[in-house]
Amino acid sequence: MSITGHALFTSRVILVTGAGGAIGSAVAKALAAQGASVVLMGRSLGPLEKVYDTIVAAGHAQPAICPLDFAATTFEDFQQAISMIQQELGRLDGLLHAAATLGSLTPVEHFDADLWSRVLQVNLTAPMLLTRACLPLLKAAPDAAILFSTSAVGQQGRAYWGAYGVAQAGIENLTQTLADELEANTTLRVNSIDSGPVRSRLRALAYPGEDPNTLPDAETVIPAYLHLMGPAGGISGQRICATDYLNNTPGQ
Repeated sequence: MSITGHALFTSRVILVTGAGGAIGSAVAKALAAQGASVVLMGRSLGPLEKVYDTIVAAGHAQPAICPLDFAATTFEDFQQAISMIQQELGRLDGLLHAAATLGSLTPVEHFDADLWSRVLQVNLTAPMLLTRACLPLLKAAPDAAILFSTSAVGQQGRAYWGAYGVAQAGIENLTQTLADELEANTTLRVNSIDSGPVRSRLRALAYPGEDPNTLPDAETVIPAYLHLMGPAGGISGQRICATDYLNNTPGQ
């Protein structure tokens, strides 16, 4: 099913974390173009405001901005944010986890303990807590979706990727756990997605010697994100490679 040119997300409310980053901002803009009311969540206000301005200038539904630093955010903070979404927007139809931090590429033997905890907090614990806070609203929606971001190091450990790789493995397990728990009594779909190599700040930090001009823009894989977040997704508990998914989805 093709997703371009159709307002598939009209009247839907979608929360995007890491909305100031490459993937998060691209998906947020695309969702808004498809009719969604987007909640932009991220650590820094400036990048969120840029995405907000772009969406408004394009004539789409006015987004909401929710600045939160995942390194320090508690479950109660997430609950308050979701309560505001419920009060102001009345519903929640999707949650995209695009926030991430790399930490450092360091042997486990020398990995700083505080940095290890911070990377796991931002990449694994905070997404779990936010998801938990969102579940009552998502379960009340007729056709909601949760999409976690993952990467190849979540499937196979790799030297020096340390806390980031461990967190990605945890995200893939969390995806499967949630999907299994929610399968019987809800219509809520839970998947993880690997964007593959795209031009982003995190990619540049991980591969400082790589020429970013050799990488595709985030926009090239966005159709896979929209398809999985929208009513046509139809699958749950799966790990998806964005490029492979697009190549095997009818109508793309």
